[in-house]
Amino acid sequence: MFKLLKTFRVVYETKNFSKAAVHLFISQPAVSNQIKQLEEELDIQLFVRNGRQEVITTKQADILYHHLLNLSDDWEDVLQALRVQTLPRETCRIIASNSFAVYYLPELMVQLIQQFPQVSFVLEMDNSEQVLDRIEKHQAHFGFIEKPLITDSILREEIISDELVHAGDFSTALWLVREDNSGVFHYTERYFLEHNLNPQKMIIKNNEMIVRCLEQGIGQSIISKKALTKKIKWQSLSQEYQRSFYFIKRPHIESVQLRKIDGYIKQYYKNKVK
Repeated sequence: MFKLLKTFRVVYETKNFSKAAVHLFISQPAVSNQIKQLEEELDIQLFVRNGRQEVITTKQADILYHHLLNLSDDWEDVLQALRVQTLPRETCRIIASNSFAVYYLPELMVQLIQQFPQVSFVLEMDNSEQVLDRIEKHQAHFGFIEKPLITDSILREEIISDELVHAGDFSTALWLVREDNSGVFHYTERYFLEHNLNPQKMIIKNNEMIVRCLEQGIGQSIISKKALTKKIKWQSLSQEYQRSFYFIKRPHIESVQLRKIDGYIKQYYKNKVK
């Protein structure tokens, strides 16, 4: 039926059997036979032959044609959806350090999921050292870290900067501090040295837990400005508290699809900093 409808559409648009035959790469008698078959199946007359190859459309043909335009668009959508579903799905494993995973990765994933619907993404979170180790051991394809770590087997590219701020209840003696292998820990220790502080500390191994504590009025901390909520008081720090995030990967990516993802991520962040 779709073959007959395609022939009908071309004849309707050209108003000529010979021109339709050229367009469809079939013979003129084949065009005539297909139109005749469609008319018999629908039990209507679609064209009035004028004795030459030219034809006049009937009212029924006008109705069918306009419905067929919508049907053709819908059918193309169906075919595209089927093609996506039948393509072999590839897995892309992305691992990121805590701050990047929580505050930056989700907005990137919106774009990646839209651009690569045939890819299954797996997301993981760990500290920067473990992210680097997992990439080296081929346990993940791409990584994002907040420390300038590098090895001979890894390519690293700075992609975006992140502003750290002083947040929370400034009158309290309690400081909420990440563990010593966290990227923020270094900046917190710098702040203590600059201000000659040796405060009471609570070690919290998760940014979101620190944010929730600050919202409840518990302690003060050095956190990413991206983590702030309306409930948290904060103040800016110097340029020394601007840190960078880095995109890391292995030098050789065999998969064509993964190479496309690699290129898309780099371009995404180039556009962000313009």
